[in-house]
Amino acid sequence: MCTFRFKMWWMTQRMGSSGRDIPVETQFLIVEAADCAGDEQSAVYTVFLPILEGSFRAVLQGNENDELEICLESGDPAVESFEGTHLVFVGAGSDPFEVITNAVKAVERHLQTFSHREKKKMPDMLNWFGWCTWDAFYTDVTAEGVKEGLQRCLTYLVYFRQCHAYHMRIILKFHNVFLYFFSSFEKGGTAPKFVIIDDGWQSVSMDPAGSAFVSDNAANFANRLYDIKENHKFQKNGRKGHREEDPANGLAHIVSEIKGKHELKYVYVWHAITGYWGGVRPGADGMEHYQSKMQYPVSSPGVQKNEPCEAFNSIADNGLGLVDPDKVFSFYNELHSYLASAGVDGVKVDVQNILEALGGGHGGRVLLSRKYQQALEASIARNFRDNGIICCMSHNTDNLYSSKRNAVVRASDDFWPRDPASHTIHIASVAYNTVFLGEFMQPDWDMFHSVHPMAEYHAAARAVGGCAIYVR
Repeated sequence: MCTFRFKMWWMTQRMGSSGRDIPVETQFLIVEAADCAGDEQSAVYTVFLPILEGSFRAVLQGNENDELEICLESGDPAVESFEGTHLVFVGAGSDPFEVITNAVKAVERHLQTFSHREKKKMPDMLNWFGWCTWDAFYTDVTAEGVKEGLQRCLTYLVYFRQCHAYHMRIILKFHNVFLYFFSSFEKGGTAPKFVIIDDGWQSVSMDPAGSAFVSDNAANFANRLYDIKENHKFQKNGRKGHREEDPANGLAHIVSEIKGKHELKYVYVWHAITGYWGGVRPGADGMEHYQSKMQYPVSSPGVQKNEPCEAFNSIADNGLGLVDPDKVFSFYNELHSYLASAGVDGVKVDVQNILEALGGGHGGRVLLSRKYQQALEASIARNFRDNGIICCMSHNTDNLYSSKRNAVVRASDDFWPRDPASHTIHIASVAYNTVFLGEFMQPDWDMFHSVHPMAEYHAAARAVGGCAIYVR
């Protein structure tokens, strides 16, 4: 069994019985074989972990001769010389889970660039039921919409009461946390204790000469951030084209209101690791000191082979305003300190794998990703004391092997509410990805719809998943 990047942003699993079954961009591989004594009742499990060495990242792939190949990549045309000796860690034993844990801990000791999940502080939001704005509004989210959405959450009790008794017994059997939820529903309706305000709150726009690309989920990948503060939709009495300078009338007013009215414990907001999909606009008023410069990302050949990505192609065509790596801590710190002053408790940091395609001129993908991750973690530590961060679209080893503090990671591609074929694939992916990702961070299985033909299926899966549980 292996986990490989089937998309730019995400891993999924694949099973096989020979070398040719191992796809390009494989980041984790475990092989089962009979032990040397020939005992059919016992097996030896061997794990292969391609790692980072200097400016290079290694992945595995099979070939038609059933051989296992190692593919190295720096992500910078100027970085071609490789003199390292440590490319893949190999460990074996009779317990597959123990073998995986021991292997990751051995790599941790060798690289000293990341920490195992057991050493990280888990944010308390994992212990509470939550609500995310994304599928409810996409980028059309507004302050009023957030308030109305929280009010609608109080009606979900009706649906859960109508669940078939058999499925309810399964859910309650698998995890006591659902017993808590349902008793809470009985007392006061469905009351989320954390909210994620997803994409749509920021001040973004497209360059005059930009080429718009709006995906099915309504994000325009050509947009760039031009101010770290919220847009008019989240300002008190805000109107388009007018900038409210009083912080009390900005994001703070809606955060304070929803926390007070709905007794929320935590409010998180979304941003991309580069600010927005198209980065930070170079020379934007008040943001000149971040020294953002236009770059045009170049995708890894392995990623392109597995799945060409329209979102990535849009960013590549329009370019991305990349904050100077030496200034990125200042960018994160100023953004996060503003959010913290508004009462925000954490952030969902998305689009993280884009950094691997921007390594040209920066010493390569590994060094650029590590510099951004170090700055991000330092800012989170300074501004969000509960280690309030969810890492998203971050399934490359550049990020995983560079994370010392980040403790929560989205475990797979999105929950797709209108794609009937996606649901079993989603659950299989999060479950198998968790075998590897769970050694680094607490996997997040994404939100799901509480009123949906597959709601019970997703609820039961999350009950046994040990993950945060939040709906739309």
